[in-house]
This record gives sequence, C-alpha cells and structure tokens, in this order.
Amino acid sequence: MNRKRWAFLGGALCLGVGVLVMVQCTGVRTHVKPPPPEIRDQQTRDWLVEIRSLAEAGDWLAIRGYHSTDDLVVTATNSPISHVALFDLEGEQIVEAIGSGVQQRALKDFVHESHRVLLIRPKWWTREAGLDAIARARETVGKKYDFLGTVGLPSKKRFYCSELATWAYAEHHQENEHLPKVIEPGQLYLWGEILFDSGSRD
Repeated sequence: MNRKRWAFLGGALCLGVGVLVMVQCTGVRTHVKPPPPEIRDQQTRDWLVEIRSLAEAGDWLAIRGYHSTDDLVVTATNSPISHVALFDLEGEQIVEAIGSGVQQRALKDFVHESHRVLLIRPKWWTREAGLDAIARARETVGKKYDFLGTVGLPSKKRFYCSELATWAYAEHHQENEHLPKVIEPGQLYLWGEILFDSGSRD
C-alpha cells in the first residue's frame, strides 16, 4: 500500500475518532431538519431576494446543509457551517465541489437545500478579481473531489469545497498570506466580510 493511501486511511481514522469524541463532549447540533414546505418555500424566496440584491460574481455562499455529509462536517469542525460554493452571477448559478466532483447548479436549488446561508465577500474581491475567480472555478467543473485534501494532503487536480473557494482567488493572494493546509467552510469569514446571514430556518 503506497504512502498516500496510508496517509489517507490514517487521516480518516483520526477524523472518525475526533467526530466520536466531539459528539460526546460538545454541544454541536449534529442534525437539522427543514421546516414544513410552506414555511421553507417562503424563507427561500426571502433569502433569494437578499442574496440577489447584494451578491456579485465570485462571492462565497457558505451554508449549513441537510445531507449526512453536512452533519459530519459540522461535527468534525465544531462549526455551524458545513459547505461553501462560489456565486456565478451569469445565469444565477453556483460552482461547488461535492463528493461526486465539481459541478454547477442553480442558485435557487442551492439555497432551498440550505438550513442557513452566509453571503461572504472574499477579502481579495474586486469586480475584476471576482469575475476572474468565477471563470477559474468554471474551468474546474468535472474535476474530482479532493478527499485527501480534507486531511492535509491536497491535490493540484482535485478540490474540496472551501479549497476551491480560496484557490479561485489564488492569483490575488498576497505574498505574506499563509492559508492553512486544511481550510474549513466555517472559517471562511476570516478571509472575507459577511454581507448577509439568513439565520437558521428554525
């Protein structure tokens, strides 16, 4: 078995143990459920109004999702945020890295499937930088998910969600900036400004 595979298995084991410890020792809410459809639909419409009025190409949308992987992330990171995507103003889409790879999908669907949404303006953002970032992100669509990256062994050809979000702005990073090897979705506010926080659906 090669070194990378051993490292991945070791990292996965450490992550699993860490999750179990945090489930028992912290007050992290490990699972959330959406409200009734009529309430959820109205909330989604309200959130979209706010996002559309503020968002620009290249902004980040950091969320708390409803999938089991979202539950795992918030537990492992002890954070209420589980995922992030880049906003593509053209066609109102987002670009995101999920387990099946990097994909694009409609902003409306992305927001509707979120329990909470934060709109974050990256610290490197200018109109030109944002357009450049979303163009770079689009070029990664179809790339595979960077599972090893989530345990500190990133690949230059794969991406996990917050890795993609910051990589898209790599050409605009300053020389003295040192981002951590593993960037958690819940940490992205450290490299940007929160423009909108929907709060939790419940």
